[in-house]
Amino acid sequence: MKMRRLLIIGAVGIAVIFFAGQALAEPITINWWHAMKGARGEVVNTMIKAFNDSQSDYKVVGSYKGNYDETVNAGVAAYRAKKQPHLLQSFEVGTQTMMLSGAIYPVYKLMKEQGYNIDWKGYMQPVLSYYMNANGDLMSMPFNSSTPVMYYNVDLFKKNGIAMLSKTKPITWDKLGEITAKLVKSGVPGGMVTGWQSWTQVENYSAIHNIPFATRANGYEGLDCELAINNPKVIHHITRLKKWADDKRFVYAGQKFQGPKAEFIAQKAGVYIDSLSAIAKLQKAVKDFKWDVAPLPVESWMKEPQNSIIGGASLWVFKGFSKKEYKGLAAFLKHLSKPEMQIYWHKETGYFPITLKAYETLKNQGYYKKYPFKEVGIKQITRRIPTKISRGLRLGYFIQIRNIINEELELVWNGSKTPKEGLDNAVKRSNIKLREFEKIYKK
Repeated sequence: MKMRRLLIIGAVGIAVIFFAGQALAEPITINWWHAMKGARGEVVNTMIKAFNDSQSDYKVVGSYKGNYDETVNAGVAAYRAKKQPHLLQSFEVGTQTMMLSGAIYPVYKLMKEQGYNIDWKGYMQPVLSYYMNANGDLMSMPFNSSTPVMYYNVDLFKKNGIAMLSKTKPITWDKLGEITAKLVKSGVPGGMVTGWQSWTQVENYSAIHNIPFATRANGYEGLDCELAINNPKVIHHITRLKKWADDKRFVYAGQKFQGPKAEFIAQKAGVYIDSLSAIAKLQKAVKDFKWDVAPLPVESWMKEPQNSIIGGASLWVFKGFSKKEYKGLAAFLKHLSKPEMQIYWHKETGYFPITLKAYETLKNQGYYKKYPFKEVGIKQITRRIPTKISRGLRLGYFIQIRNIINEELELVWNGSKTPKEGLDNAVKRSNIKLREFEKIYKK
């Protein structure tokens, strides 16, 4: 009996140890909420799988939560309910709100505390600077970073005797006016279309020409900033586009990208300004004509144009998790920034390879000799050291402000307001939002 009792006790002990070991071996789940769907979502899933397969301590679970707005709203609501994900993808216009929310564990701090001695100089600085605080500390990890470029229909250009465009030296806006006039005269329904009009025609136009979008260094130096887009240079630019709209050299096809992209694909417009991330979509969708990429136009008086600024989104780490979970999070962020992951991401989506090592590897492999149009955006955003003005925008309620600008521009295009009236009203309405934000977050 005694021996039997000892055997039972021993068996129970072994079972306890076995099941305890099984419990300990269970990987820690890390939830990532993102806005990548379709082909981009598949690329994200592949990157997640590569991390999960590389180790057994953590399991990253990616969840698509809708478009950018919907994903950010879902994350904010979840944090308030104390059910937040570990990682949230937020687009660039939500940076100030995320940064001051009090809900974020800064990336620079996370990586340092988890033992990762990262040389941030090894990243594309115009990308990194957008997500840094006033002290130069990185608050979120850049992920899908882009910048606007100019696509053009090569076949229509050749048909009308228009020279191909340089991939490094931008043409002037005056020259684009001549090109679009020829296209319209030849029977093309529209000269140019543009996606994300505030981002491409106001935000990036201002950065490239080193014109303040807002006071206080575009909001980087204080919440008490005000919009400054109703300046003579931007008014001149919008006035020009309005004149082009009247004679079809510019066709307004919607605020974002679906309408403008569809017009370009249908060859109803010869020029299309939008994110470099449209490259992957155009490669799959365009079968009937050849297209190419050029940098954004500049004014003739701008002899050395500044860098363009980024769009896209970054990854924010929420507070409220254990040290073990943060260890896994840091490992995952490190995984995403590996050269092989950045090369894969760039090739499949068109978004920037955010590390210089990934970019140099691609150059050494001759990738850009084979696909030179994929380097246009990289050269455009890195052609100058960012100034206080061209490094980006840091505005509260920027999501609402961009919508306000889009609304006012629509009224300009349809003739309800003059360009000055539209921009003046955009400034007035946006400043109200800025004061609301300042009241909430001012210390």
